[in-house]
Amino acid sequence: MSLTPIIMPQLGESIAEATIIDLLVPQGESVTAGQDIIEVETQKATMNVTAPCDGVIDAYIVEIGESYAVGDVLGQVESDAVSAQSDQTSAPTASQATSQPKQSRQESKQPGSKQPTPAPASAESSFSVVKPTIKGLPVPAHFVGAQYMSPRMKARMYELGLREADLAGIAGSGAGGRLTIQDFEKFLTQLEQARLTQASSMRVAVADAMRRSWTRPLATVGTPVKLDPLLSHRAKLNPKPGPALFAIRALAIALSENSATAGRLIGNKIAHPASIDIGFAVEAEDGVLVPVIRNADNTSVTSMVETYNNLVNSARLRKLPANATGGSIATVTNFGTFGLTWATPIPLPEQTLVLGLGAGRKVPFWDESTSSFVPVTEAQLTLSFDHRVLDGGAAGRLLTRINELMTHPQQL
Repeated sequence: MSLTPIIMPQLGESIAEATIIDLLVPQGESVTAGQDIIEVETQKATMNVTAPCDGVIDAYIVEIGESYAVGDVLGQVESDAVSAQSDQTSAPTASQATSQPKQSRQESKQPGSKQPTPAPASAESSFSVVKPTIKGLPVPAHFVGAQYMSPRMKARMYELGLREADLAGIAGSGAGGRLTIQDFEKFLTQLEQARLTQASSMRVAVADAMRRSWTRPLATVGTPVKLDPLLSHRAKLNPKPGPALFAIRALAIALSENSATAGRLIGNKIAHPASIDIGFAVEAEDGVLVPVIRNADNTSVTSMVETYNNLVNSARLRKLPANATGGSIATVTNFGTFGLTWATPIPLPEQTLVLGLGAGRKVPFWDESTSSFVPVTEAQLTLSFDHRVLDGGAAGRLLTRINELMTHPQQL
């Protein structure tokens, strides 16, 4: 008689561990080589571990619901013949085979957690050593936390209304830094002890939009713009447009000259916008709303003033009409109203661009005609964009064109 270990196999290229779901064959029953005996779950699917040889299940040394790394001993099969897997290996004692593979896993368990009890073995019994099919864990060491999660873990998260981003601050204790169900339950326990308040529906909506936006590679470029010509021109108008309205109009004209810069990448094609509809950010209670000015490239700044003011007031009251939201191809945000000079706003998920306008500041400017510094009013323009659609050069040229138009406000 010989004892052959049941080894957690390599179940896929990126699989470092699996969770025991069920023991399909009871201890003491006969099995044949290749028969499914243990059901396990990885972060990708539910799979089975098979018997290494013909024989009888001598013992399982695992617990249902616990995770085990690739190469761990899960149990042993008693057989009349030596397993073919042991042809090129020596046979250590049973205690060595049961304790050595579990050492690294026990170190990652939380203090006080229940550990499986190894099955007793006689002095003369022995396991055949099986070399794991991996050379080190296939999960990169720097991928930690919520990067790798089992279907069971994800089901539990979605049941509670949680997403991967909610668990980003948890350090996983599983193989390769994976987040285990024990890590998750400990996090929930700590969460219950914290002071919690209900997030508003708008805050949840904004969070969802930003999460979807961040799935793309985003970049930001910036340049200063002199506001003195704009402010002088504005003083002559009645009613007086706000600086953000000039930015909306400048962006609309620049995009109408090359609509591909506001296009969306769908597969291997750029979807050009059907019309130049520009949104603008308005702070509302516990969130931001984005009303839209339609066909902004065909409407002058003075013609936009009344529409713009009405939309701002409606947004602050959270009473925007249905046709005044959605469908915009880019957004303008005036973060200068908060006293900020520079920011990197994030474009909406359905958009490629967002133009930001900072607060105006008096700064010294070198005047070549007088060979002296003169004071000018300057603000920072930023353009955040989907880097899959635009490169730095294209984004820079677009921002330069917007700058040029804003310094010639009579063209707007």
